[in-house]
Amino acid sequence: MCGPAGAGKSTHARRYAAAGYAVASVDELAWQAGHAAAHPLPDDAAGRVADALRARVEDLLTDGRDVVVDSSFWSRASRDDYRALGAAHGAEVLVVYVETPRDVALARVAARAAAHAHDVVLAPEVAAAYHDGFEVPTPDEGPLEVVPGHLPSST
Repeated sequence: MCGPAGAGKSTHARRYAAAGYAVASVDELAWQAGHAAAHPLPDDAAGRVADALRARVEDLLTDGRDVVVDSSFWSRASRDDYRALGAAHGAEVLVVYVETPRDVALARVAARAAAHAHDVVLAPEVAAAYHDGFEVPTPDEGPLEVVPGHLPSST
């Protein structure tokens, strides 16, 4: 899964979980490590969470599990890294980009209250910077599916 904060990645990842996929979530790992309120994480904490995510994904792939990785994967380089990780374990890797209009994603983030791991509060300027800095995946990266992260308007 990839997309900026508020895109709907965790919601979409739950659909994969219902189909039997194991979910490796960066937000859940950060929450479990005690990082419920301080986002963005300090570099050292972010590094530890990233290492934990990678280790979890490797363990699941080694066990032969189908895995959905719930993280922003904001850059092509980060997606390429996980594509290589999957390939090294013989996995077929598909990037699922949750495409959501900027205003919808930012409104979702603004409504968060830190009630659970997928409800991370970000300052408005941080959420906007995350959205604006996100590198949208393109088909030349490899297998890609684009899914809507919002419901069509009824008007």
